Amino acid sequence: MVALDIDGTLMGGDGTVPDAVRAAVAGVVAAGVPVVLSTGRGWTGTKPLADLLDLPPGQHVSSNGAVRVSYPPLELLERVTFDPADVVDRVLAEHPEAMVAIEVIGEGFKVNRPFPEGELTGELVQVELGELVAEPVTRVVVRDPNASEDDFLRLAHRLGLQGVSYFIGYTAWLDIAPEGVDKSYGLAGVCRDLGVDPADVLALGDGRNDIEMLRWAGRGVALGEAPEVVRAAADHVTGPFLDGGTAEELRRWF
Repeated sequence: MVALDIDGTLMGGDGTVPDAVRAAVAGVVAAGVPVVLSTGRGWTGTKPLADLLDLPPGQHVSSNGAVRVSYPPLELLERVTFDPADVVDRVLAEHPEAMVAIEVIGEGFKVNRPFPEGELTGELVQVELGELVAEPVTRVVVRDPNASEDDFLRLAHRLGLQGVSYFIGYTAWLDIAPEGVDKSYGLAGVCRDLGVDPADVLALGDGRNDIEMLRWAGRGVALGEAPEVVRAAADHVTGPFLDGGTAEELRRWF
């Protein structure tokens, strides 16, 4: 099985998938090996990539492992949730100017204030705080374009964030997920269903939310520009994305 992160692994910052990557993924499919998208994106942001790559029916992992689907046709296989009220209260107490988004499966997000254009996919509905945290959720996104990655690393440290999983993005971006849930959790479910040994999984990623996946997979490969902590978690480091690192690793085996 091949598990692929999307942003920075399949898709560049300009929102396009290089032809070489598309061809390399097609080579995996042609070999009869399942290709599983494994991403922090919600399903609304994951589906277009499955369509673009013309992937055959199969399972995919979104929302950092909290959502697992089969597509096409779309079937929700697993959805892990948590009560967001306490953690959102603590985030806003520490960082009152933060933007907060709650994922709505298959639709988009509820937000406390507008996010930068293009950062979230699907319908965005601005609501009051009470409605934002009224029901269990799969994912909370915290964002501040005026802060830095280091600012959010310090924020996560101050919050403690007990009882949830969390992932820091390259920018001032914090993803909060149910406790014990990460990409490896979702992929383990795929492996159980398909009868695949994790030792026979090739996983590629470039972000902090890929660390658990890269450690879990039989061969975890980090992109060359990944942060040091991500590269250290991998079995191998391929070239940077812009230098064709993703296609290089896939062509090595397919």
